[in-house]
Amino acid sequence: MHKKIETLANISLFRSLDAAKIRQLDTQCSWRRASRNEWLIDFQDESNDVLFVVSGTVRVKLQSVSGREVLLREINAGEFFGELSAIDNHPRSAGVVAVTDVTVARMPASVFRNAVHAYNDMSDQLLTLLAGQIRMLANRVNEFTALDAKYRIYAELLRHSKPVGGNQNRAIVSPPPVHSEIAARVSIRREAVAREFKALERSGLIERRQGALVLTDIVKLQKMIQKALDAE
Repeated sequence: MHKKIETLANISLFRSLDAAKIRQLDTQCSWRRASRNEWLIDFQDESNDVLFVVSGTVRVKLQSVSGREVLLREINAGEFFGELSAIDNHPRSAGVVAVTDVTVARMPASVFRNAVHAYNDMSDQLLTLLAGQIRMLANRVNEFTALDAKYRIYAELLRHSKPVGGNQNRAIVSPPPVHSEIAARVSIRREAVAREFKALERSGLIERRQGALVLTDIVKLQKMIQKALDAE
């Protein structure tokens, strides 16, 4: 492996540390490359290291007894995962799989905890991350309990969209979402996602572009979701 990528310098959690402190942490990590579709952590694994994504993208997944996968989130280069087990020393709450070829740094829980205690900015970032995860999971639980599948699809599209130019009522999802990935995120079958996408196209609420999916009326989608929530 080329040595220059074996560094935590581009991990945002360490933004307040000087080069010497980062090099010291580098030496306390083990470094690994994983191929696309390779599992980095298994559900209920008893390890408690924290893994930092130096390059590539991974996904956090749960799998039900029936075998259906639920996709929780994606983690990109510069981010990290595994902090919960490092904090409470309990088994892993989800599995993590490589979406692309990845390079990760594996930091022992004791090193991670000592660093968090030593540097206030790291501690603040960790607290902010955990608060965000709690909010995200609370929103998703609300959606799963209160919304039918099609409205969960709408919410997922809005969540992953970005504004188009100066038009506040149009947004773009790029690259366009794969039906199976949306299905895994909202816990339904891929065929149901395909049917709903066709219905959205017929109603003019989405348009397909090369390399992207355009949401043509995000206000209407938001109102449809809110109406469904209010009906509960």
